[in-house]
Amino acid sequence: MLDRAAAETSAKDETTRRVRFRGAGFVPASSRFGGWIALALVIAVWQAAGSAGLVNPLFLPAPSAIARAIYELAISGALWQHLSASLLRIGVGWLLGTAAGVAVGFAIGLSRLARSVGITFISALFPIPKIALLPLLILWLGIGEEPKIATIALGVFFSTAISVYSGVDAVPRNLIRMAQSFNVPFATIVRKVIWPGALPSILAGFRITASVALLLVVSAEMIGAQYGIGAFVLQAGNLMQTDQLLAGVVILSVFGLAVGKVINLLETKLLHWR
Repeated sequence: MLDRAAAETSAKDETTRRVRFRGAGFVPASSRFGGWIALALVIAVWQAAGSAGLVNPLFLPAPSAIARAIYELAISGALWQHLSASLLRIGVGWLLGTAAGVAVGFAIGLSRLARSVGITFISALFPIPKIALLPLLILWLGIGEEPKIATIALGVFFSTAISVYSGVDAVPRNLIRMAQSFNVPFATIVRKVIWPGALPSILAGFRITASVALLLVVSAEMIGAQYGIGAFVLQAGNLMQTDQLLAGVVILSVFGLAVGKVINLLETKLLHWR
């Protein structure tokens, strides 16, 4: 009997196989250098096509020509003049729109009266292209920096308000009820429960509003500005200077990439509990 039991145990051990642990959850991951390698390959193919004469440089200059244009702009000082004007408009407009959007978004998320009034106005005004309001803002605020900053602030405000009250709505209600059952003050609930729960949505909104601010500043500068990346790109296009035009586009892309990296750092610092 003992021999038979030992044989059965040995047979089971031989047929038993290890199963990989499947409870780790979904953790998205990306290659550290995959994106940069792909970008380098695209630039290399682009440069090779331009050097071989397969592409007309008037319509699509080679990356080397674009790099040369950026270098010449930096040496002449024109790059910093245009870039500083755009950064000032983006920074002031984004800060004003974000501050107002966070305040209104929390009010809509926490107050029934503010929700009934605020969502109605946001739903009615959000679909309006903010750049279409620039002539009216020029009429109200005069010719200068104020209309451009106001246009950016308006575009940032609506997107921020929507992301904030959506984040507040996404906070689990059982956590709020648990805090209320322990008689936690309302301000403490907002600071300790609602704010951390809504923070991922708020930071995602920041990523969107940074792109909105970049789009609006370029559009506003193309309509009525002497200095700025948008005005520079429009002038280069009118003069058929495609290398300088694409130099402006590359500068905008680098700026957007830098803003994305900053938001990634904020998410790492503020969302360390995820």
